[in-house]
Amino acid sequence: MSIARDSQAPDTTPAPVEARAGAARPGSSTATLQLVLATLGFLVNFWAWALLGPLGPGIKERLDLSFAAQSLLVAVPVVVGSLGRIPVGALTDRYGARVVFPLVTVATIGPVLTLSVVSSYPALIITGFFLGIGGTAFAVGVPLVSGWYPPARRGFAIGVFGVGMGGTAIANFTTVRLADAYGQRAPFLLVAAILAGYAVLSFLLLRDAPERARPTGSAWRRLSAVGRLTVTWQLCFLYAVGFGGFVAFSVYLPAYLRTAYGLDAADGALRTAGFVVLAVAARPLGGWLSDRLHPVPVLVWCFGGVAAFAVVQAFQPTLVPVATVALLGMAVLLGAASGAVFALVGKVAPADQVGAVTGLVGAAGGLGGFVPPLVMGWVYGSQGSYAIGLMLLSDVALAAAVFTAVRMGGLVARDT
Repeated sequence: MSIARDSQAPDTTPAPVEARAGAARPGSSTATLQLVLATLGFLVNFWAWALLGPLGPGIKERLDLSFAAQSLLVAVPVVVGSLGRIPVGALTDRYGARVVFPLVTVATIGPVLTLSVVSSYPALIITGFFLGIGGTAFAVGVPLVSGWYPPARRGFAIGVFGVGMGGTAIANFTTVRLADAYGQRAPFLLVAAILAGYAVLSFLLLRDAPERARPTGSAWRRLSAVGRLTVTWQLCFLYAVGFGGFVAFSVYLPAYLRTAYGLDAADGALRTAGFVVLAVAARPLGGWLSDRLHPVPVLVWCFGGVAAFAVVQAFQPTLVPVATVALLGMAVLLGAASGAVFALVGKVAPADQVGAVTGLVGAAGGLGGFVPPLVMGWVYGSQGSYAIGLMLLSDVALAAAVFTAVRMGGLVARDT
């Protein structure tokens, strides 16, 4: 495989990507405002998207669920939010983030409010399906931010936008505590109110870049053209490992810590929040390093480090300090890898199809987070151990490091 764009899609070659941000200097107040608004929208929608993860252990006990059933419950919003990024990214290319961001936010309010009144397992699964809409916000924000920043600053800017995935940390910090202190409905009512406030704010203040590349043709033709680009699938694989690993840990770590180390729900959620905070903080770092070095070496080192830490954690070492260091080390490396992948998107994606590429790549990342919780739940249910699942993570991360170095290493020489 080659990183070069496929010759099968001749109509996808855009004008030079540098022209997209010509209307705004990288440090302009307008670009900064749009970055802040996009990051805030990503954060509040991800907060909603992650609400079921911290409540998973309590729901399991209340409904007497198996590990596999609990894993499915927390994974459904992940897979829906992931696949939903494909059409939402294409819609963002066509209509712009100013239209799509408020719509996605409003659509997320309904399932959040529904969670405050449903209690049966089938109802929770169905509601979780629609809760996945919040996860599609990622595919709206990346094209918006890319349009306002030139290539030399885009990696860092998209990394800053990625801080919005800290919404999962807020969910882990607050959901169980709010439910214990103010009743089971409190976290859902609070998040619904915040979503409504952001929907109004984004409708009033969001602006697409003046020179935003506008695609032509149907959404299906654009998605088909993007799907014919080899680089799309290369990026999908890398993001499935990097961001997928982060998502998997953020939704399954509370259950893992409770089962493997005997922590209560509140302590497990708090430690998971710490994992997420570190990953979130590392995402801009990955973008910044990619701007200065190149995304390829950053990805090689990040994936190699994840592979090593996963092997250590497979032996279920003592929680303090070994497991804590291993888990937090993976948090930093997975966060930095996620930032580096989208720095690479900014270098190689066609300018008028950033949303469509982002949708497919983002979907792969979310799907990468859907599979591991199911595998971990199934392995533990049948073997009584998490070691096999963690060793599989190590193998996949090592494969990603080798793939990046061998198949994509030529990009470094081309861009220097």
